[in-house]
Amino acid sequence: MSTQTTLDSQFTGELIRPDDPGYDEARQIFNGAIDKRPALIARCATPGDVQAALAHAREQELAVAVRGGGHSTAGYCSCDGGLVIDTGPMKNIEIDAEARTGRFGAGLTWGEFDAATQEHGLAVTGGRVTHTGIAGLTLGSGSGWIDRKLGATCESLISAQVVTADGRVLRASADENPELFWGLKGGGGNFGVVTEFEFRLHPIGPIVYAGMIMHPRSAAPELMRFYRDFVEQAPDEVGGGLALLTAPPEEFVPEEARGKPATGLIVVYAGDPREGEEVLRPLVEWGEPLVKMVQPMPYVAVQQMIDAGNPWGISEYLKVDYLRELPDEAIDTAVALAAEPQSPFTQIIFAPLGGALDRTDRDAMALNLPESKWFYFYLAMWQDPALAEHETACARAFMEAMRPWTHYQAPPNFIGADEGAARLRASYGDEKFARLVALKDEYDPDNVFALNQNIPPTVPTG
Repeated sequence: MSTQTTLDSQFTGELIRPDDPGYDEARQIFNGAIDKRPALIARCATPGDVQAALAHAREQELAVAVRGGGHSTAGYCSCDGGLVIDTGPMKNIEIDAEARTGRFGAGLTWGEFDAATQEHGLAVTGGRVTHTGIAGLTLGSGSGWIDRKLGATCESLISAQVVTADGRVLRASADENPELFWGLKGGGGNFGVVTEFEFRLHPIGPIVYAGMIMHPRSAAPELMRFYRDFVEQAPDEVGGGLALLTAPPEEFVPEEARGKPATGLIVVYAGDPREGEEVLRPLVEWGEPLVKMVQPMPYVAVQQMIDAGNPWGISEYLKVDYLRELPDEAIDTAVALAAEPQSPFTQIIFAPLGGALDRTDRDAMALNLPESKWFYFYLAMWQDPALAEHETACARAFMEAMRPWTHYQAPPNFIGADEGAARLRASYGDEKFARLVALKDEYDPDNVFALNQNIPPTVPTG
């Protein structure tokens, strides 16, 4: 019996090959600049499906890509000629509202996760775009609008179910396989396919005081200074971010401002909405905004606010770094360079850190959080292919110009495929990187899970 026949007989999910209907749709990922054609897409419904797909890939010596939400900007969630293990069908949800815990399938998006947890007024730090998968963000990032209140996403992780390269199904937690558990909290997808996450959930919402404010770009230098000083003294409950962007062609934007450079604020108070109204008042009342939509609203609406500016299939190239400080010179540099992009989708987001992130037990997780007050995301995005080279060059120039104030570090999800292994190692630091390599040696010595920001084994055995 062939290995293909064996896979077909064992698999309970859906196997999609290049000649099958739906192949082109199934292989699409968020980043439209990436166009890969896997030999087989295994849409897994159970951990057993993952085991069968992995065994087939190893027997056939196929490259393995692991896909959750499909949001890998570098395109690691797909491959040419290999096998994609797609956990998308794994959408199980079990919530114990009284205990404030829950188990969640690896195929869930943050929109689906938030909808389920908010039925109980509970949340964890989640992605800023609802179609981001919970798996990739938890394993390799953990950043979101409310991380000043709840910390990084992986800090709320209680346990994970993992299928390792050799086909074992393990539970990793503080008490069971604790070193693997440590590595899953920020080590990316290097050690196995996580099929289920168990989170500690926190009281947030379902109504929060939050919204969006938009000013002309001319206000940016002064507004950024005011926002910096405000947030650095604000309580943990104050979250959100500031963006240098193009005003969208939406009805809520004054017609004369549409398509023009703007400065946007997302504000959210992760606490009592009445307190939030008072605390956020200085931001809400500052200047003469083009748009001011701040009020008590569902937390799920906050999580959807920038979806329209991040449509599925748009082309993307990003640069991300931690900022030690945000001095006036850095602000002026950022504002000047924000005038260079030609695509109306390109945006630069400054996310405030501090709060709970300052109290993170950094030894308890692989994710390395430097002592920083800010985090920037330069999201070069375009729909016109003719803009690709220019937008990419703008992102690179921005990163270089901001280097005097940065750590030159980022979570693994936000390190580009063209940035090399040196930056990944620097982002973990020597001690954590060595621990991650030891974990790789134990759980994936053949580097089956190589399509990621890769932690290489000491001596590959394959």
